[in-house]
Amino acid sequence: MAFRLEDLAAIIAARSAADAEKSYTKTLLDRGVAHCGKKFGEEAVEFAMATAQGERAPMTAEAADVLYHLLVALQAGGISLQDVLDELGHRTGMSGHEEKAARG
Repeated sequence: MAFRLEDLAAIIAARSAADAEKSYTKTLLDRGVAHCGKKFGEEAVEFAMATAQGERAPMTAEAADVLYHLLVALQAGGISLQDVLDELGHRTGMSGHEEKAARG
């Protein structure tokens, strides 16, 4: 069975109750949503730099970091992956231009 984002979200949720000395995820979560957001931003920049290089392996590794840190930040903010998927599902019913205009 393939690894899914739902699997990663479940692991992050489980580690939110772990001991921070044993879990990097718990250490991030203990620092709060703002710290998790900052870490996500750092990883997103690293991904952008990897895309500029155009090499597959660094892009893949950085993309994994981005997804992990996004889900950690969502966990810290009390937002589930399903909440995000529901929002995406809502948006697919309109064009990108319509969706952006609706957000105002």
